[in-house]
Amino acid sequence: MADAVLPNDAVVAAPPSRAAVIRGIDRIVDGAGFVAALALAAMTAIVVYEVISRYVFNEPTIWVTEIGTYLFVAITFLGMAVAQRGNAHIRVEILVDSLPTEWRTRLELATLWLALLFTAFCTWHGARFTFLEYVHGARDWGLLSTPQWLPQLPMTLGLGLFIVAMLRDIHELRPPRTPLAQWTVPVIALVLTLALIGMGRADWRLPGTRFDWGSILVCISVVIGMVAWSGWRIALATTLAFGALALVFYLSRGTSQLWLGSLLGLTLIVLLFVGVRVAFAMGLVGLLGLYFLLPMTQLPVLPDRAWTSINSFTLTAVPSFVLMGALLVRSGITTELFDALVAWFGRTKGGLAHASVAAAATFAAVCGSSLATAATLGSVAAPEMVKRGYSPRLTYGVVAAGATLGILIPPSIAMIIYGNVVGVAVTQLFLAGIIPGLLLSFLFMVTVFIWGLVSPRSIPEGEAYPMSRKIAATVGVLPFVLLIVAVLGSLYLGIATPTEAGAIGAVAAFLMAVKRGRLDASSLYACLLDTVKVTAFIMLIVVGAAVMSWVFDYLKLPRAMVQLVTDAGLEPWLVFAIIVLIYLILGCFIESIAMMLMTLSVTFPVIVSIGLDPIWFGVILVLLVEIGLVTPPVGLVLFVLKGMSDNVSLKDIAYGVIPFIFLMLGFIWLLYFFPGIVTWLPSKIG
Repeated sequence: MADAVLPNDAVVAAPPSRAAVIRGIDRIVDGAGFVAALALAAMTAIVVYEVISRYVFNEPTIWVTEIGTYLFVAITFLGMAVAQRGNAHIRVEILVDSLPTEWRTRLELATLWLALLFTAFCTWHGARFTFLEYVHGARDWGLLSTPQWLPQLPMTLGLGLFIVAMLRDIHELRPPRTPLAQWTVPVIALVLTLALIGMGRADWRLPGTRFDWGSILVCISVVIGMVAWSGWRIALATTLAFGALALVFYLSRGTSQLWLGSLLGLTLIVLLFVGVRVAFAMGLVGLLGLYFLLPMTQLPVLPDRAWTSINSFTLTAVPSFVLMGALLVRSGITTELFDALVAWFGRTKGGLAHASVAAAATFAAVCGSSLATAATLGSVAAPEMVKRGYSPRLTYGVVAAGATLGILIPPSIAMIIYGNVVGVAVTQLFLAGIIPGLLLSFLFMVTVFIWGLVSPRSIPEGEAYPMSRKIAATVGVLPFVLLIVAVLGSLYLGIATPTEAGAIGAVAAFLMAVKRGRLDASSLYACLLDTVKVTAFIMLIVVGAAVMSWVFDYLKLPRAMVQLVTDAGLEPWLVFAIIVLIYLILGCFIESIAMMLMTLSVTFPVIVSIGLDPIWFGVILVLLVEIGLVTPPVGLVLFVLKGMSDNVSLKDIAYGVIPFIFLMLGFIWLLYFFPGIVTWLPSKIG
């Protein structure tokens, strides 16, 4: 099968059979997205109902937490196919982007097949996992005593649809050349499914080996699919590369912990840099470890970790806060917020830059997402600043820096995930982020002031506004202030948990958008679907990290790392400096949430072992993640801003944010030497 790709300008009509395949898959994925969007709306509604029922009528429910969690599981797994079709899953693109078109296509196909291999193993064992729960009559520990197979069914179905969505992308990248090749993959998939069903619960192993026929059939089916749809060259190269990797893992069983840790880490780095999506890179490392490095193969861990890592009511706050941010942007009130702050800061030199920082801090107090903050400021503040004579570097530097406040000032999606992974109270983390967030906002403004002194031409003179304009602008954003009060007030007054506060904010933002006439049925569905995509790609990273972390923990690598640090007798400040350096290097290449999840299983035990506070480290880690968001070449905030402005180069945006990066690094050390800045408020209120 030839591997040549068509030139970019070639226009070839799709055969009817190919068009029918794509349309059919799209309809299936659209259906999954619709169900996930409905689940999101239902989850948000019942969580708010629980708060009202408990606080107003003193009649707490016994079902909302359980049902809300199950709906979140459905949102996550049914949304993965939607996110795949929208190309929302994160990867490192340094090598991929530097390749010619033909080689980029080949590499993309190879990484998609590897992702499909991991997902196929998860789907197969997920189906067995769900079926066994049904056979054994397993029930949830909750008050509803729900049969476990019911909420686990969306996981299996969602993973199966995820495979279908990946096959769609493979089909689009390089369509099969003949009708026989066209139908090879569907036939192979059907035969494989029937064969695995026939095997049932039995592990048919090759005598004297750790290999089983089920795994062999999955791998053979993927290879045949590669040959039929992507050509024998891609199939051969991918099979040899992954086979060589598997052989190294197989030969490494029983070696030293130093070698095993190095092998896992290097494999992850290689997979990331060849363009494998972050979640799949971690998942494949976990899959290889489960199959080859443990005393016995433990593939049932795949669905178990996928289920347990997502089956958490705490994590339902993630889609709630993402939805709230989407609805606020849709309502248009963020534009009015910026206008009000411009009126108050107008007389000050650099007033628009100060207003941008203040707007970022205010938006962060209800949003929880740096990317949403960057998108808002990039569309509202940046064009206005450039129009009024601010230098592009200062403009986009301060907007990028301000966007990072989205995950430091509570509520914060990064803090929610950190707290869920390490077992720290999310409310305490939120409290710990308030003072550092406000102080960092002030330091950003000081940086703008100093920039104006060093380069006066970068900042025009301020413009004074009459008091009537200031008052009128302030009245316009009072609903936004009320929203902040509703979210944070309900949280810190004990009316709602962090999860419930997110749902309250989402409903309040919905009502605000409706009242302002900015929301119809189609735009509401767009907000729900965008939230589903974001939630799915974040939670897929959580799943991949959970699988990989299980292997790390089983091999006792975190304990070995702690022992290594203890035996070395290093000073705590030096250990901390090494950890900061590692995160800075990783932040240059790896997406922030993924970076946090793939390292916590090792860095968190080390931090605790040298006596540092887990809540304090949560804030420090968020700051390091912030720096990663604005650090080239992978800083997502930089790409969001570049995508919103055709007139400013990525280089100018990167240069503009450098002073703020150094400021944040200095701020981290300030918090190290004065940890009370972080811990004082939680100790007083907690």
